[in-house]
Amino acid sequence: MLVGVVGKPNVGKSTFFKAATLAEVKIADYPFATIEPNHSVGFVKVACAERHFNVKCNPRYGYCIDGTRFVPIDMIDVAGLVPGAHEGRGMGNQFLNDLNQADVLIHVIDASGTTNEKGERTQGYDPAEDVKFLEEELDYWYLGILKKGWAKFSRTLQHGEKEVAKELAEQMSAFSVKEELMNEAVATLKLDTENVSLWTDEQMLALSSFLRKKTKPMIIAANKMDKGDAEKNLAKLKERFPHLKIIPCSAESELALREAHRAGMISYIPGEKAFSVKDAARMNDKQKAALEFIHNSVLEKYGTTGVQDVLNEAVFGMLQYMYIFPGGLNKLQDREGNVLPDCFLLPPKSTALDFAYRIHTDIGKAFIRAIDVKTRMVVGKEHLLKSGDVVEIITSR
Repeated sequence: MLVGVVGKPNVGKSTFFKAATLAEVKIADYPFATIEPNHSVGFVKVACAERHFNVKCNPRYGYCIDGTRFVPIDMIDVAGLVPGAHEGRGMGNQFLNDLNQADVLIHVIDASGTTNEKGERTQGYDPAEDVKFLEEELDYWYLGILKKGWAKFSRTLQHGEKEVAKELAEQMSAFSVKEELMNEAVATLKLDTENVSLWTDEQMLALSSFLRKKTKPMIIAANKMDKGDAEKNLAKLKERFPHLKIIPCSAESELALREAHRAGMISYIPGEKAFSVKDAARMNDKQKAALEFIHNSVLEKYGTTGVQDVLNEAVFGMLQYMYIFPGGLNKLQDREGNVLPDCFLLPPKSTALDFAYRIHTDIGKAFIRAIDVKTRMVVGKEHLLKSGDVVEIITSR
């Protein structure tokens, strides 16, 4: 699973990425500060199984604070884009190729309306235009792939030499489109598979949009909520795009809190509604004022900075992943004595056997049965797992 952070230049995209990962990325106030994509590790926030067993865990990857586990996820910060990217404008093709690696997209927009369509500073810009243009860019990108060699392709289909859904799925395989999804798209859009060559441009664009929404689910991070006309614009965005999940956030505030926590000045758990000051004596007046502003204008107003909410929604909402702990009925430690050392993220409808293979191929091959450690129940290989399960795999080895 790869989470992609996208958006036009200068909307705080790289700041969002750095806040989520604390990676050293270039943050600059001009278009295309990000040229090559930045890869790093972010974290989703879940309830650790240590709470259920009243123990203290020792994560091998990620970390845990007071029963709240932070599980690592791969993230990519894609180069900024401008309208016409699918035609090669701006970073164009590079942007789209980098973006195609992602399984879910976080579209960072400037909700304050202080960045125009080119990524330049302005006032009164409507951020709804950014949402619209990205959806259109991606739809036309998909359409471009769909229409490659379409005349010859459709004639072949017209003569009944190939199965429509199967061949169209192969045509769109670069976007991980499967035959099942293509069948769903054709049925939903009521496309005439007996006369493929007669499909209109509007029908083909509709098909492209349907596939894009299914294979590149998107969440909107309405950034810079502490500035300009952000509050008013947020209401308009939610009204105009009811089909999208839109979360208000302040990446700059989240980054400041995480940096202050790392420096030992405050105590802050990402995604929480508050922070506590640990060492006020080390802070200068500017730092104190910044923290007071974040408390009053962001946390008090919106509950959180929104960054962690966006990450969790992308993974658990958009992709519907679940988190599972490996553990034993008689002990929760690994061979080195680490308690609940691992937490795995699995796609929806994963079974006990899927989990066994996720741990290791040899464990999957030697699977006999599994045990739900919390309920102490024995389950079979087809048992569907749920988030927070602790599972022991019994093998023939």
